[in-house]
Amino acid sequence: MMMNQNHPFHLVNFSPWPLTGSLGVLTLVTGMVKWFHNFNMNLLLIGYLIVILTMYQWWRDICRESTYQGNHTLLVSKGLRWGMILFITSEVFFFLSFFWAFFHSSLSPNIEIGFNWPPMNIIPFNPFQIPLLNTIILISSGITVTWAHHSLMENNHTQMIQSLFITIMLGFYFSLLQLFEYIEAPFTIADSIYGSTFFMATGFHGLHVIIGTLFLLICLMRQINNHFSMNHHFGFEAAAWYWHFVDVVWLFLYISIYWWSIN
Repeated sequence: MMMNQNHPFHLVNFSPWPLTGSLGVLTLVTGMVKWFHNFNMNLLLIGYLIVILTMYQWWRDICRESTYQGNHTLLVSKGLRWGMILFITSEVFFFLSFFWAFFHSSLSPNIEIGFNWPPMNIIPFNPFQIPLLNTIILISSGITVTWAHHSLMENNHTQMIQSLFITIMLGFYFSLLQLFEYIEAPFTIADSIYGSTFFMATGFHGLHVIIGTLFLLICLMRQINNHFSMNHHFGFEAAAWYWHFVDVVWLFLYISIYWWSIN
């Protein structure tokens, strides 16, 4: 039931999606443990299904609240901006822990890994092959998402869609190349501290690329349906901020883990 309100805040309605999301994640993690131990993926797939359905319906509700119901006022939008800034800040510290572990072991390798970095029998990747190509891809995607943002601010609907589509394709291409790199890797996550830090850092970054690509894909669908205007498009701005964060993290990963560690 719609009621008149004399304040700019958005008091959200009761929603089942936080509960179903929690149950979906619980099922997903439990299913992952079952898959690791019993090689049975049934519970894992059920968890994925619950999470995906929850995501779709929760995003649908938020799009409806912001686009059709007008609940995302300037004050609400300001709060969302601060929420996104704090979220990205927390992600910075998340990746900082991986860099800390990497540099702690690489700058002062201990006796367990033979006082060497990389440890003996570890063959690191050539930074001028797939890693360099992935760097070029992500930098290019940062340019195209900026192009999309400027097109949106200039109310150029066609160029916004084109540039955002290119960004999504570049993100998808990056993920495919990283998958190929993992398949061809001469070491595993169990191969000393080098393998652990390499796969944890690059793997979580790859997960963030997939999440960012989905984020931008939702924005593309919303732009096609005219959800954004030149003055009211924080949903896309948040996705662009997230994508630029992913780009910057990759540059640090490339310089430290791929290039610096073999010099």
